[in-house]
Formats: sequence, C-alpha cells, structure tokens
Amino acid sequence: MILEICANSLQSAINAEQGGANRIELCTNLQVGGTTPSKVLIQSVIKALAIPVYVLIRPRGGDFIYTQDELEQMRSDISFCLEAGCKGVVFGALNREGTIDESATSFLMKAAKFMDVTFHRAFDLLDDHLEGLNILKELGVQRILTSGCNGTALQGYEMLNELVDESEEEVIIMPGGGIRPENIKQLLKTGAIEYHSAAMPANSHVTNSKMVKELAEVIGSARI
Repeated sequence: MILEICANSLQSAINAEQGGANRIELCTNLQVGGTTPSKVLIQSVIKALAIPVYVLIRPRGGDFIYTQDELEQMRSDISFCLEAGCKGVVFGALNREGTIDESATSFLMKAAKFMDVTFHRAFDLLDDHLEGLNILKELGVQRILTSGCNGTALQGYEMLNELVDESEEEVIIMPGGGIRPENIKQLLKTGAIEYHSAAMPANSHVTNSKMVKELAEVIGSARI
C-alpha cells in the first residue's frame, strides 16, 4: 500500500516525508492543475528526501494536446529528471478526439527509459475510459492517476471500482482528487493499492505533515 503526496515546494516535500508518505509527486502551479517544477527545485527535493521523487512533466496549464515543440520540451525535462536521479515521471497526452495520444505517450515513455511512468488525470477527460485503460496497458504505463472520471475520487468511487477490476493488475489504478483522512477508508474498498493526495488543509498552500500522518495511518491499518 502506497501513499503518494503531491508536493508543490521543498517544504511540502519535507512535510510529506516527515508525515510518512511513501513517495512524492513534485510539481508547481497547483492553481492550474500543476506544471513542471524548476530544475533547481527538483535537485533540492531529491537531495533532501530519502523517499522516491516523481516529477510532473507538463509545460503549461490548459489542455493536454501538445505540439511537437512542447513534446520536445517535455522530452528534455524527462531526460533531466533521469539524470537527476528521479524515480519516475508523470504526464498525459490526448488527441482532440478525446483519446490517448499514443504516439506522444510512446515518445515520452522512450525518454523515461527505466523510470516509472504515471499517466495523470488527463485520463479523466477521455471519452471512453476502458478503451483508454487498455491502450495504456499496451503501452506499458506503470500506473494511472484518476479521480474515477469525476470531480473527486469519492464522487468517482463506482468508476474506480470498475477500473481496478479491469486493470487486471497490469497497470496500477491510483485514486486521487480530494482524498482526505475522513474519506480514504471508503476509497480503500475499491481495492486500489496506491493513493494520491496533496494533504493540504483548506486555504493552505503547503502540505500538512499531520494530515499526511493521518492518511498514512489509515492506509497502514488496512495493510494488516
């Protein structure tokens, strides 16, 4: 059972590790859904933490339909993460038709080499989520971050159940979106083995180590 915390700063990353997180997804600009952090921040977090660091690869806010120039920028960012010692990268690319951009995804995965790849919540925008799941299985993506194709993971509970069943352990379904200590027990019933949260209280922009600890304790108790 894995708890991944979305950290938007060095302090958030440190708080997440101190609270008992198993892994960090590092990004900035959460107000637009997250973008790629600076190289200095990536290096600082890797140096400061003992737990694995995954980095969001997203050059801008807005949609997930990328130009070739943007894909080249993303490839360059992935290569930097590889050299810096990141354990994984997080990205998502779509076509205008509401399908997985297989060519772009394959292009970025080749740049990731031996790092883990998480396909992020762009997945929730697909027209056919089960078709998308099967495509990502074939491409060899390690995990999918999803709210169950809804506003929050709790609202997407039924779809998360279906996705976990359909994944057939070929790809990890990681619920994310509004996950808090008070609702994660319900989400554990999906059978998912990894969970994603920013662990930020309302009106805060920094990960709260106490909230991380509470999440980690609930997940830990489910392991027994």
